[in-house]
Amino acid sequence: MSLEDRAEDLASDLGVDKEEVERDLRNLVEYSVPMDEAVQSLRRKYGDDSGGGGGGPTAADIGDITPESGNVTVTARILTVGKRSIRYQGDDMVIHEGELADETGKISYTAWEDFGLDAGDSVTIGNASVREFDGRPELNFGESSSVEAAPEPVEAPYEVGGDSDLADLEAGDRGRNVDAQVVEVERKTIDGRDGMTDILSGVLGDESARLPFTDWDPHPELEQEGNSVRIEDAYVREFRGVPSVNVSRFSTVTDLDEAVAVGGPTRMTLRDAVGQGGAYDVEVVGNIIEVRDGSGLIQRCPECGRVTQKGQCRTHGEVDGEDDLRVKAILDDGTDTVTVVLDRDLTEEIYGGTIEDALEQARDAMDQTVVGEDIADTVVGHEYRVRGHLSVDDYGANLEALEFDRSDENAADRATALLQEVDA
Repeated sequence: MSLEDRAEDLASDLGVDKEEVERDLRNLVEYSVPMDEAVQSLRRKYGDDSGGGGGGPTAADIGDITPESGNVTVTARILTVGKRSIRYQGDDMVIHEGELADETGKISYTAWEDFGLDAGDSVTIGNASVREFDGRPELNFGESSSVEAAPEPVEAPYEVGGDSDLADLEAGDRGRNVDAQVVEVERKTIDGRDGMTDILSGVLGDESARLPFTDWDPHPELEQEGNSVRIEDAYVREFRGVPSVNVSRFSTVTDLDEAVAVGGPTRMTLRDAVGQGGAYDVEVVGNIIEVRDGSGLIQRCPECGRVTQKGQCRTHGEVDGEDDLRVKAILDDGTDTVTVVLDRDLTEEIYGGTIEDALEQARDAMDQTVVGEDIADTVVGHEYRVRGHLSVDDYGANLEALEFDRSDENAADRATALLQEVDA
């Protein structure tokens, strides 16, 4: 049933103006309040707490819940608990979120009220609604739900608590705790929901991985590069195809007495990195099979930084472009291909000259494509070790290079290892 139909039925049931009900219902849904919970909220607003509809929720095992399950009652163990603030109709609203489980499976949840949940609690949650979030079912419960202690402890084959290595984090995780070192950090000013707001943005590292992070309520412990910290109650979003650690005003950040060791890049095949939707600080080895058009000497829009074509920016129209150097090359490691993107510094290294040298070469030839052609002559057909951040979108896979070096590995040994992996 569409939102408009739900609003019409609700307005008819309550005897109030349909347009007002539809406006309120749309606002609630747009701020991620589940439809059933939004309907119940409007019933309470307009003085009808009957709930409407037919029979009550169905008791369900977590492993059997799907996005189409409707309203359910579950008995489960709380694995993690986190807090986050959202804004609804100009007011800040605190939600509680995490994961819960029984012996059949686990599921993410959002509690729209504070039910005093703690990790390890065994509870029975009545009249919880199910919605789809990131392609998976999510349990939602609020004022129209009940939360009571379970009659006996719930056994679940999952670890209680949010302690995690960076490599184990996934987009959608909530209430996570990590010990990590601040590898990179910078303070930025953004136009946020409260106007111009300072945030911290950077990279965290431990022995297992490095991941980007954003601190939406800057904690001083995260402003010092090299500082080792414990972060409690972080949530994880996807950023360019990889997990990104998000720290909020509800997060706790404390200094650690012992330094957290930071591992190097994760060596992966392109098949694995692309197959998992992206990888942060990854290292791959492969052959450059092509340098794409638009490499070498280019011009960028001074407003947005996009590459211009014949003096035209697709966003800002005719502009006086600023000169730059880049390379977009196709790398093949035998399992898949990716477009490797080199910035000006890395491009100057393989070109063997500066942007001024490239401009002079282009003027002498009266053709700026000669710069890209020279770069192609240098790299195509050779094997390179590339370290960087790999992302996947609708246009394919891209690897933003941090390091780009000729490989000194034994190609025969690597081919043998690759064949063994394929056979396995």
